Amino acid sequence: MRFSVSFGFLRFALGLVIPLLLAQSAQAHLFAPSLLKIVETQAHQYHVVWKTPAKRSSDVPLQPIWPDRCEVNNPSSPSTEGTGITSSWQLHCDSMDEAGPDLAGKGLVGQVVSVSGLGENQVSAMVMLSLRDGRNYQGVLTAENPELLIREEPAQAQVMTEYSWLGLEHIWGGIDHLMFVFGLLLLVGGGARLLWTITAFTAGHSITLSLVTLGFLRFPVPLVEFTIALSIFLLALNLARQDFSLSGGGGLFRRYPWWLAGGFGLLHGMGFAGALAEIGLPQNNVPLALLFFNIGIEAGQIAFILLLLGAWWLIKRPLLPWQERLLPVPVYALGGLSAMWCIERGLIFLQVS
Repeated sequence: MRFSVSFGFLRFALGLVIPLLLAQSAQAHLFAPSLLKIVETQAHQYHVVWKTPAKRSSDVPLQPIWPDRCEVNNPSSPSTEGTGITSSWQLHCDSMDEAGPDLAGKGLVGQVVSVSGLGENQVSAMVMLSLRDGRNYQGVLTAENPELLIREEPAQAQVMTEYSWLGLEHIWGGIDHLMFVFGLLLLVGGGARLLWTITAFTAGHSITLSLVTLGFLRFPVPLVEFTIALSIFLLALNLARQDFSLSGGGGLFRRYPWWLAGGFGLLHGMGFAGALAEIGLPQNNVPLALLFFNIGIEAGQIAFILLLLGAWWLIKRPLLPWQERLLPVPVYALGGLSAMWCIERGLIFLQVS
């Protein structure tokens, strides 16, 4: 299919300008979850590590809030580690005067731990508590639910719910992963081919997510982030070299999209694992947490595809006269964004290597 010179220029301009506009709001993984890790070292004494994103959307600080019966000792100076700021301190929680007879001698058990500033900074916080007797607690704090009650016994249902939410939150916060899914949708359209292609992508990232999380595979994070961006760019490049007609063109990627999706899914799974490593897993529920984190990712992925298909169904008829001409626009937007990410992440990789 050929385009006129005037529309070719318009297409080039849109492909250049749209990524620049989207870049202001589409920062991949800009606001990562905070992590509050609490380990009981002695009876009612805890070592606390608090990691927050270096980049925030507000000047309001993110701060853990402890029960009145707890006292903070020996706080360390904050230090920068990668994209986060880490600090630590000791926590002592055995004030029987304020505990009452039902809570005396139980430390943080039965108490509420919370984090302030979540809403203002548009982030969530993962709380992980490990007790000396082997009990482990975890919870995701949000602006709507900023408190975690440390119950007598943690429930498996809590792990299932909260790690599903974490997976959903991560895929929707990772614009690069969503853009790859968007590219797959442009490549294969709807129907059975889309189903098989997304299934292959799911299988690919599930394999590496599990291998990395369980400690069987290690990798340099900056290199993986760069290759994820490169996978999106290669997909956009292949789309741009194909016929933009509705019937699609030839090409190996279009004829066998599931191999492309599965192979690049292995890379994206490493990116998911990197996010999960920052959050951590409950020691006594690792398989369950891993499974439901992946389920959350898939739910977010499916919701994104349904949203795109629904939006296309709504605008398809009004845009019918210009449909063929407008088809290249999202491809060039995808290519522009991924090229920008390749440059940014490539520079980061060169700096740390």
